[in-house]
Amino acid sequence: MAGRTARAEQVSATREAILDAAERLFAEHGVYAVSNRQVSEAAGQGNNAAVGYHFGTKADLVRAVARRHAEHIETLRERALAVAGDSMDVRDWIDCLVRPVTEHLAGLGSPTWYARFCAQVMTDPALHEIMVEESMASPALGQAIEALNRTLPELPPEVRAERGQMVRQLILHTCAERERALAEGAPTPRATWEQAATGLADAIEGLWLAPVSGTTP
Repeated sequence: MAGRTARAEQVSATREAILDAAERLFAEHGVYAVSNRQVSEAAGQGNNAAVGYHFGTKADLVRAVARRHAEHIETLRERALAVAGDSMDVRDWIDCLVRPVTEHLAGLGSPTWYARFCAQVMTDPALHEIMVEESMASPALGQAIEALNRTLPELPPEVRAERGQMVRQLILHTCAERERALAEGAPTPRATWEQAATGLADAIEGLWLAPVSGTTP
């Protein structure tokens, strides 16, 4: 029994080391610029087949990195939903989208790599769908988006879709850029992740409530 427990702990520690290394290397260099061998070496594994043994394909490894952050973000978003309640204020639901992500990043300490990892994966055509699938598996995110849609002003469907894409990009890349600056010791416009979330939510609110110009010449 003790032997099995020790083995299980060793396997768990190895998997965590591989996930740590993959997240950092993928964030800094891009997913396909990094080989499984490099991930294994960075994780301190003498066996270069360790990544394949523990996770399978590179896509499986990307999914595993995303999933190990998902539970905490989901918990934070559930709390934000409870605070928002039945609000009809669009800002409350924007906060439900933004703040769980920034709170999670703040809680990871410094440096972090998760925001840059997400940005790298989302810009990769072959892996983009993985992140979309993982996001859509979040019940709390679905509830937040549904509530936001109820409180938004009437918008043409194409404008709503367009602005939704803009919002996703804004959250993703603003967080990734702040994370990069913090890791490099570069100045940031806002002192804390909480303040950064406020600025980001301000911008998103303005984007959603902006006037719609005519689309015909």
